[in-house]
Amino acid sequence: MKRVDAGPARVFDTRASGVLFHPTSLPGPHGIGDLGAEAHHFVELLALGRQSFWQMLPIGPAGAGNSPYSSPSSFAGNPLLVSLTRLVNDGLLRADEIEPPQKLARSRRADYAGARRFRETRLRAACKRFATRAAPALRQELEDFRQSHADWLADFALFMALHREHPKKSWVEWPAALRQRDPKALMAARNRLREEVEYHELVQFLFDHQWRALRAHSSALGVRLLGDVPMFVAHDAAEVWQASRAFKLDRRGQKLVQAGVPPDNFSATGQLWGNPLYDWKALEASGYDFWVTRLRVALSRFDAVRLDHFIGFHRVWECPPRARNAARGRFVHVCGDELLKRLASELGGLPFVAEDLGIVTPDVHALRDRFGLPGMRVVQFGFDPGASEHLPHRFPEHALACTGTHDTDTIAGWFSKLLAPAKRRVCRYAGGRPETIHWDLIRAAAMSRANLLIVPIQDILGLGSSERMNVPGTARGNWEWRLDAGQLDKRVIHRLGELTCDYERAR
Repeated sequence: MKRVDAGPARVFDTRASGVLFHPTSLPGPHGIGDLGAEAHHFVELLALGRQSFWQMLPIGPAGAGNSPYSSPSSFAGNPLLVSLTRLVNDGLLRADEIEPPQKLARSRRADYAGARRFRETRLRAACKRFATRAAPALRQELEDFRQSHADWLADFALFMALHREHPKKSWVEWPAALRQRDPKALMAARNRLREEVEYHELVQFLFDHQWRALRAHSSALGVRLLGDVPMFVAHDAAEVWQASRAFKLDRRGQKLVQAGVPPDNFSATGQLWGNPLYDWKALEASGYDFWVTRLRVALSRFDAVRLDHFIGFHRVWECPPRARNAARGRFVHVCGDELLKRLASELGGLPFVAEDLGIVTPDVHALRDRFGLPGMRVVQFGFDPGASEHLPHRFPEHALACTGTHDTDTIAGWFSKLLAPAKRRVCRYAGGRPETIHWDLIRAAAMSRANLLIVPIQDILGLGSSERMNVPGTARGNWEWRLDAGQLDKRVIHRLGELTCDYERAR
């Protein structure tokens, strides 16, 4: 099998470890974690614990059910992550303006609705003051940002402004001229909604400004950022409206088919995701520009990214547009080779992890290996019948090993649900005991040959099922878990650092 040259961007060739922790789960007073002091403190804790990676979920605006995997943009940052405290430091807000109500300040779970109400009012105030109060260097930085992100920023800002003008309506329900992107209608909308368009552009700049500060701090401490790029995009997304020909849609923009996954261990009826599917012939004709831009933007923010649902580069589960679940569907072949070749050429390398989980065929692994991408191994899965490749002693060197993912139960929660014989087997394998099983399995994974180990923060803390991030197939209560202030103390970090050093994964 001939391997394609992936270029020089190889970040997974040495032993290392990191932590999976989404920024919305950080503590803080404004209802949800953000890019402020707690994010910078977390980077410092990672460095203290000798970690090399901070892995996050997608950082775009949250979509349906507050999911980061159903965003209205593949390029934009989440406005909820903009730190209000840092806007005070920039002179755009006063300290008394960001004092939160007690209910929001005491929220132990991410309060998306409360955070949106509180933060948007302050963001709008900060944006109105930007022209007169922002330092000259910051104003110049804004102009540079607009130029460097011109291929998506203006359309995204107009999309969000039109959504406010047409509340509770998808873009497919807008007037035909806007839906079909008639140039005169778009120009009239930009003029009519100029202030709102500028607001969304400025919020994206503030996100970018704070993000670059966080990344610079991380880089200075030797911590790399590992991002996540979903395979699919939401139907009601700026890019689907902007480049509708790249998707399987009818003339009115409605989905002809929708994405999902067939029945598996997570769901007896599969998972109906509802995303539009790509028109791969149209993507090929455009030179895969959508994907090139998407990954280029991602790599401007992260040192490497995880390609979610990597199976989708080989085949997709195509469901009828009005299906109620994913049981009725069919696999449709996708030729991902040409896309990955183009990405390797345009990006100078492929610093990607292939999330090759689910119903994986040898062809998927062959595609992954042709481009030299590390796959994933999940310790929890290794104890399922027929899944021994997920046991640490069988991990390959070129892989990302993890105890669990954002979609799985925590180690403690998973272990508590096992029957007694299975619990004894896990303890025998890990050389541990029930009360320390999370550390025992982390140690087993750390001992493995896999170059990269990523551990969800819930497993480091030994938290139970109620603290998991997501339960696939459910619509409520997901993505809300937050870390309590001081919960990740230096004692835990010290233990993590010792284990990291013992198995030669230290920075």
